[in-house]
Order: sequence, then C-alpha cells, then structure tokens
Amino acid sequence: MGHVDALLLVPAVAGTGPGAAILAHGGELGPPSAATLLAPRPGSWLALALLAAAALYCYAWWLLRARGHRWPVGRGLAFLGGLVAIAAVTLTGVGAYDTTLLSVHMIQHMVLSMIAPIFLALGAPVTLALRVLPKKPRDALSTVLHSRVARVVAHPLVAYGLFVFTPFALYFTGLYELTVRNELVHELVHAHFILVGCLFFWPLIGVDPLPGRWPYPGRALLMVLSTPFHAVLGLTIMQSTTLLGGDWYPSLNLPWADPFQDQELAGGILWAGGEAVSITMLAVLVGQWMRAADREARRVDRQLDREEAEERARAERAEGTIRPGTTEQQEVTTT
Repeated sequence: MGHVDALLLVPAVAGTGPGAAILAHGGELGPPSAATLLAPRPGSWLALALLAAAALYCYAWWLLRARGHRWPVGRGLAFLGGLVAIAAVTLTGVGAYDTTLLSVHMIQHMVLSMIAPIFLALGAPVTLALRVLPKKPRDALSTVLHSRVARVVAHPLVAYGLFVFTPFALYFTGLYELTVRNELVHELVHAHFILVGCLFFWPLIGVDPLPGRWPYPGRALLMVLSTPFHAVLGLTIMQSTTLLGGDWYPSLNLPWADPFQDQELAGGILWAGGEAVSITMLAVLVGQWMRAADREARRVDRQLDREEAEERARAERAEGTIRPGTTEQQEVTTT
C-alpha cells in the first residue's frame, strides 16, 4: 500500500485522533511528502461549512452586482482565499499528519489562527451582508454588532489576551495531549484557533463596522506587543526537554521521525512564522493607515474649498458686488 492510500485511510479508521496511531504502529503512514500532504480528505463537517460560507458570500456578491452596485474584487478573493487556507490544512493530508508530527500541527495552528483570519477580515463579509440583507435581518445584525456582548468580545484588549495567552494554556497543560487523543476536542481546538484569530485580526485590519475600534496607532502598537509572545512561545517549545503531548508521539514508534527533533522544528516554525506574519501585518496596517490619512486629507481639502467658496460668496453679497458677464453687472455699468 502506498503512502497516499495509507493517508486516505486515516479518516476511515478514526478521523484525526487515534487512527493515526493505528497506521503508524502498522508501519503504513510514511514520512510526509507532496503527495501525502496534498491528498484530499473530504467528508468532514468542516468541508460542508466552508462550502456553505463560500456559496453564501458568492451569492451575496452576485446579488449586489445584480442591483447595480460595485463590490471590490479584492475583497471577494481575500475572503475565498481565507476559506481555501482553512481547507488546505484541514481537508488534506496536512490534517492527517497534524496528530503525528508536532511540526505539521504547528503549521496548521499558524494558518488557522493567523493567516486565514487575516484574509477573512479583509473580505469584509459583515459589510457585504449589511448591503444585501432585507431590512429586518439587517437591523437584527446591526443590533448584534452594537450589543454589549459584541463590544466586550470585540474589544482589542480582550481579543489580544485570548490570542496571546491561550496557546500557552494549550501547550503547557494536559489539554494538548487531550486534543491528539480525542477527536471532538481536536476539532474544537481548530474552531478555537479560527475564532480567536478572527477576534484579534478583525478589529486591526478589517473594514467591517465593529464597535470600539482603535485608531491606527493603537492597532499598530497592539500588533507589535503580540510579536514577542510568539517568539517566547516558540523558543520555549524549542528548548523544552519535556515532550508536548506526553508519551503520545513516542508511542507512535515512527522510524522516520524523532519526537524531540520534530518538537524543536515545531518551535522554530512558530517563532519564525509568527515574526513573518507580524511584520506583514504591520506593513498592511501602515498601508491602510496611509490610505486613510490620504482620504482624510482629501476630505479636509474639499471641506476647506466649500468653506472658502461660501465665505467668498458671503463677502460678495456683503459688498454688493456682482460677477462680470451678468445682466445685473451690465445694468450697473450703464447707470
């Protein structure tokens, strides 16, 4: 049996949980390769959820265009790209290896909690929904967005705390070992990664109307303050002499993987990946900040032009002057 066939058997044996151990102990699951990592794993409830989200977004996009309104193509591609990123690490061979290699799990962690939420936020699905929904659903959505619960949950400091500290609680308690042994908990952690990532990045770079959004300097500061925690977490994992997940990885008896070396690689991926995403995010924030400043400058210029025109008109009326070329001006000249 080839590696791809063995990989496709993982969900049939026991999903993303102990089924990987069965294959590993049987010697069927080999080292990850392009073929095994890209092999599709359909059938998950997540596949249906992603398809439904993509279908609803595309339908709303089409509906808006049918009404004669424009929706930026970049936003649509960003949202669909976020869904594709989630699928790429959960509905392929990556999802099969995430309980076999900590390094693969760490790649999955970063995509679900950092990369996919950024693209979803840039897609502005809430704004799109507010533009196409009928009045009653639109009013209900607006009420939810401005509710007290939304103000608390979407507060940047609350999202920052969840985003920064929950990974420490996951990896340095018995919770992580539970996730690799229990499929339901494993799926819930995936949902947690996506949700917390959205809560953190949506107020920072998203364009949807959210309560309590900070000005750009505060957003940039929050992004900078999150960077050291990824480095600390990554370095701690790299230097730890205790395996994450307890005896789970040694019990797999993989002849082609050393759990300690793989854990060191996983910490390096988290450290380097976190730095890369943080720098990219800062660049995106600075770009948005500059565009917002440019729009504000143009708005102020237009306002000043209007005020200047109104002042000039008042001055002309006060002095009794009339613009040249009018009938009134000719009558004044004749007199």
